[in-house]
Amino acid sequence: MFSSDQTFKPQTDAVDVFWHEGMLQHDAVEGVFDSGLDPGFLDVLEKHPENADRVRNMVSILQRGPIAPHVNWLPGRLAIVSELLTFHTSDYINKLIEADKSGERREISAGTFMSPGSWEAALLAAGTTLSAMQHILDSHGKIAYALVRPPGHHSQPTQADGYCFLNNAALAVKLALDSGQCSRVAVVDIDVHYGNGTAEGFYRSDKVLTVSLHMNHGSWGSSHPQRGSVDEIGEGVGLGYNLNVPLPNGTGDKGYEYAVNELVVPAVRRFGPDMVVLVVGQDSSAFDPNGRQSLTMNGYRRIGQIIRAMAEEHSNGRLLMVQEGGYHVTYAAYCLHAMLEGVLKIPEPHLSDPVAYYPEDEAVAVEAVKSIKRYHSEFVPFLRGT
Repeated sequence: MFSSDQTFKPQTDAVDVFWHEGMLQHDAVEGVFDSGLDPGFLDVLEKHPENADRVRNMVSILQRGPIAPHVNWLPGRLAIVSELLTFHTSDYINKLIEADKSGERREISAGTFMSPGSWEAALLAAGTTLSAMQHILDSHGKIAYALVRPPGHHSQPTQADGYCFLNNAALAVKLALDSGQCSRVAVVDIDVHYGNGTAEGFYRSDKVLTVSLHMNHGSWGSSHPQRGSVDEIGEGVGLGYNLNVPLPNGTGDKGYEYAVNELVVPAVRRFGPDMVVLVVGQDSSAFDPNGRQSLTMNGYRRIGQIIRAMAEEHSNGRLLMVQEGGYHVTYAAYCLHAMLEGVLKIPEPHLSDPVAYYPEDEAVAVEAVKSIKRYHSEFVPFLRGT
């Protein structure tokens, strides 16, 4: 799986990337977009958005792109059932196991297909993310990136959703909390869709701050009942510890930077985590088929810089990044490269943006962020008066 030049060689200011090629075997089918439907009148069907090609390019750009000297490669592994049960229910896990045993292609939820090989890929994604977190907890490195598929942040304790079977990031958060080394974990999700599964799993906890910046898409059915609206702020002792930042379409680089600085940074500072988890989706980019948020490489680079500073301020530099969406087969890889440049404090861009300038106007986004900030100041207990 790894060539001789990809073995673990600790470096200063490098990212430790956890990867296993077995995750490529998940076949999310072909059809009309993510439906798996062949209407019979199209000569050319498209691959499901969550296909292996997108991740192949992410791997190759880190192996052979300009950032390669800053990357250490480490192997992933399969998760075991007992690890899955720290976040998911046994009924749900048993349902997935039985679906896999059938050997048939099944649509587990809308747009989320399980085929032969999918369950093993999902176990690898979960286990690889757990290995990345354990690597940080064991002080083998401070910056780790779980390059995984299928994605996970829509998967709730009891059901699949949005191409996700197992919630990789949430499992890593549970590992950190259960280790005794971390009492509070901050999760910042920049995927274009609401990280509803992670939010649902920690909705009644004050040990995890979940912050999701996403397109204002609302609920999309029974598998995704959460709306991602600003008033979904947690319940019980978790009241105020789920912060949603629904952003208008076309928010762009400047709008995202403003949102992160005005909403995310102050909230994380008030919360005071001892571990930071960045849930990454390049589907917020300007040319993604699954989003409308218009981030470019510069926007991802700037977010990487801000999150790195956040980790240095609060968690002694400990930062786990977990891959989620990002469906433009080439541009997603470029945006990943740019984000890691920001995280690693590389002073100048090593790659130019292949799709050039995308015009933006952040005025609408700024007003939306100001409105969200007013809401948080009034209704989120630990942010009152900010």
